[in-house]
Amino acid sequence: MKGLSRRDWLKTSTLGGGLALFGGTGIVSSLSAEEIKKYNPRPIAGPIRLGSNENPYGPSESMRKAMVAAFDNGCRYPWGYNASLVKMIAEKEGVPEDYIVLTAGSTEGLKVAGITFGRGREIISCTPTFLSMMEYAELWGTEINWVPLNKDLDFDLDEIEKRVSYETGLVFLCNPNNPTGKLLPADRVLDFCEKVSQRTVVFSDEAYYDYITEPNYPSMVELVKKGHDVVVSRTLSKVYGLAGIRMGYLIAKPDLAKKLKDRVVANTNIMAIEAGKAALADADFYKFSLQKNEEAKAMIIQTLNELKLPYLPSHANFVFFQSGKDIKELGEIMEKKGFIIGRAFPPLNDWCRISTGTIEEITLYNRAIKEVLG
Repeated sequence: MKGLSRRDWLKTSTLGGGLALFGGTGIVSSLSAEEIKKYNPRPIAGPIRLGSNENPYGPSESMRKAMVAAFDNGCRYPWGYNASLVKMIAEKEGVPEDYIVLTAGSTEGLKVAGITFGRGREIISCTPTFLSMMEYAELWGTEINWVPLNKDLDFDLDEIEKRVSYETGLVFLCNPNNPTGKLLPADRVLDFCEKVSQRTVVFSDEAYYDYITEPNYPSMVELVKKGHDVVVSRTLSKVYGLAGIRMGYLIAKPDLAKKLKDRVVANTNIMAIEAGKAALADADFYKFSLQKNEEAKAMIIQTLNELKLPYLPSHANFVFFQSGKDIKELGEIMEKKGFIIGRAFPPLNDWCRISTGTIEEITLYNRAIKEVLG
C-alpha cells in the first residue's frame, strides 16, 4: 500500500505490546466490536479449511462493492479496463508501467515464466517449495534440477549457485518459502540474486511478502529496478483475501515483461480488475488482515509450545511444525474431526502446515490438535 509500512504498523500496533494471552483460551483482540463486525467472515461450516493459506476474512466490503458495480461491464473484454490497475501497481512498486504483467493469480505468472525461460532447458530450485512452476514446466519438456533444503530447512543458495550452467534457463526462489514460512538472510539473498542473474533469469516468488515483519527486508524488485534479469511475483490472494478471484502480477524489466505478457494465457477479468483496485486502496482491510494473521499465528504457536512440538519461525500466514506423525495419517484424523490441514511436503512427511484461519476456527483447531497429539 503506497504510504503504508506494514512493518512500522506492526511495531506500533497492539500486536507489539498490548495483545494479551489469557490462560491458553486465545487472544483478546484490540479491535472494537464494531470493527470485528465489519470484517466478520461467513459462519463457521465444516470442514474448516486450514490447508491452503487463504485469508478467510476477504474479500472486504469495498472489494465486494467494486465487483458488484462492475457487473454491467461483465460483457466486455478486460484489456480495455486494466490500465488503471497497472498504474496503481506500478506506483506501489515504484516502477514504470511497462514493468508490470497482470496475471490470473500469481500461479499463472509462475507457470508462464517456467515455460518462457525453462522450456528446452532446466530450472533449478529447492525442495520442498511451491511446485506450480516446476510441475507445469515439466509438462513442456523442462528438466528440474532439484536441490534439497539445507540442514536449517532454508534454500541452499550455495549449492544452487554451484549448479548454474549454460543449460539453466531459470532459478526459482520462494521467499518466504512455502511450506516452511522461513525467510532468507537479506544480504545473502541480494548478493545471490545479483550474481546469478548475470548468468540466468532468477525468479523470486514473493507471494507472502506482505507478512514479513523483519525491518527493512528487501524485495528483489530493487534488483529489477537496477536492470537485472530478475522476475518478481506478487499476489492479491493472501493478505488481500482474493484467492478465489485470481488476481496477481509479475514485475520485470521491459524486455522480460514483454516476453511474459506475450505468453499469458488466462488474462484477468473485469471483476478481478475492479477488486484489485479496491484492494490496493483499502488500507483498513490490509491492516486488519495483518493483525488477525498475527493473532492466529500466536494462538497456533502457543498450542505448539504447550505440546512441546518443534516449529519454524513463520513470515507467512501459516505455521510449519513437526507433528511426529505421518502427514497422511494426521490429515485423515483431522478431517474426521472437521479440519482440512496442509498436504504432504516430501521428504518432510511428519511435518504439518497449518494456515491461519479466523480466531474462532483456530480456537476449535487448537482444541482438536491437543486431543490428537497431546
